[in-house]
Amino acid sequence: MNTLLSTNFEIPNQLSKYNGKVREVISLDNDLLVIITTDRLSAFDFVLPRGIPHKGQILNQISVDMLKSTKDLVPNWLISSPDPIVSIGKRCQPYKVEMIIRGFLSGHAAREYLKGKRHISGVKMPDKMNVNDPFETPIITPSTKSRNGHDEDISKDEILNKGLISESDYSKMEGYTKLLFEKGSKIARERGLILVDTKYEFGKSKDGEILLIDEIHTPDSSRYFYLEGYEEKQKKGINQKQLSKEFARQWLINKGFQGLKGQQMPDIDFNFTNMVSNRYIELYEIITGKKFMAAQSENIENRVKNNILNFLEHY
Repeated sequence: MNTLLSTNFEIPNQLSKYNGKVREVISLDNDLLVIITTDRLSAFDFVLPRGIPHKGQILNQISVDMLKSTKDLVPNWLISSPDPIVSIGKRCQPYKVEMIIRGFLSGHAAREYLKGKRHISGVKMPDKMNVNDPFETPIITPSTKSRNGHDEDISKDEILNKGLISESDYSKMEGYTKLLFEKGSKIARERGLILVDTKYEFGKSKDGEILLIDEIHTPDSSRYFYLEGYEEKQKKGINQKQLSKEFARQWLINKGFQGLKGQQMPDIDFNFTNMVSNRYIELYEIITGKKFMAAQSENIENRVKNNILNFLEHY
């Protein structure tokens, strides 16, 4: 199947283009930002050599749905999505901190817990928890990027002491994070899922407003369990079935790869990419309640460029 791993075109009035692990971010001189979500998959801060069919469309469309469904609670950057893999919105100055909120002991927090650690990002985790148990109340565990690109846990006190974010701005972001997680959890439960943990990113617009930016509640930024069978699996100590890219990380771990020095990336074949694609489609249909309709996949780059230009011409 055709996948889009990168684009090679320029847009009129383009100021700059940044290629992230998954997204291409184009800044325009009219204070607009164009985000193209490719079919690349990253894990352990490495981009896998093959694309995942439909992944960019799924991530973008879930995020667009979620941004629209939460804009009454928290203002966000989105203006329009003129193509299935494109979002266009207000350009903001991003805060250099990701607000991660966890309702359950899972993923990175669980791996740290199993090492004997009881604090993450300065937040105390209770003793005698089992992996995938719920926290009494969700905990916010911020992270930041180090120079080598890896996420690093950072406490609220460190953020404030280093002047990364002002106390008033952090307080607002903290409140927004709780509101978004509550709303996301409600939507998930209505669809038979549990929103386990997720991350939110914020930025400040030209007029000084704090806006929710980037994607939200997608399989790349969030972890989901199935609601049905959760309690029984916990009682029996059975792993929860996840709808997130954690299963891809576990596949890599089982193949002996965690992005550590000296480790070799395993062979990524079409069976793997199609399996991952099917899991993404499954999550899309459950979390949105819509049947997934794959976009035209011939000459994706040309389609994307034309749709962006058409939007800008009429904006």
